Amino acid sequence: MQALQLSAVTKTFTMHLQGGLKLPVLRDVSFSVAPSQCVALTGPSGAGKSSILKLIYGNYRCDHGHINVRSGDEVVDIANAAPRKILAVRQTSLGYVTQFLRAVPRVSSLDIVAEPLVAKGVAREDATQRAADMLRRFNVPERLWSLPPATFSGGEQQRINLARGLLPDHPILLLDEPTASLDAKNRAAVVDIVRERKRGGAAIVTIVHDEDVRDAIADAVVDATHFATAA
Repeated sequence: MQALQLSAVTKTFTMHLQGGLKLPVLRDVSFSVAPSQCVALTGPSGAGKSSILKLIYGNYRCDHGHINVRSGDEVVDIANAAPRKILAVRQTSLGYVTQFLRAVPRVSSLDIVAEPLVAKGVAREDATQRAADMLRRFNVPERLWSLPPATFSGGEQQRINLARGLLPDHPILLLDEPTASLDAKNRAAVVDIVRERKRGGAAIVTIVHDEDVRDAIADAVVDATHFATAA
């Protein structure tokens, strides 16, 4: 039973500021991910790797095809689901760690990391403790926990971002360059956590340019250039 399956997914962008010019980006994207499996998307910059993740998460709508996501006892086609349904799937089943932290002014790093658990109904005290444990795993000094991360370095912000995104136990997880801006110690932390999620049954799709990290976590590789289409 697949946790995630893409079938003949096609995406075209419309350039409204250029007279409605149609820009084909992806065609016939088809692959699946089973529980406890990590699939790495590869290919050069511009091949559409991040766009594939955004299609799965529902940030982009595809022109044709199906994106079937297992959510509890049902299968939801993200490509055709109503926005409210997509939000419900994200809440229970689908996690997405982007390359960038959405820093919230005046909110502490600890609260930013804990918030996804609080939103899922976890008691704040428990959520805060689990967030603290995750921040320790990413070697974030305690002196920074009470501070908003807007003024942190890029690497520190990425660790906050990873701690927040990897804390909930989503059965399907999308990771967009999770080891970018990280040193060797924190890259190893990402590898350990991804392996833990796989052992727990998570299905993972990731973009990783570091070949050592990719070799350590990926069970299969999908070359996005096979789906890229010239404008």
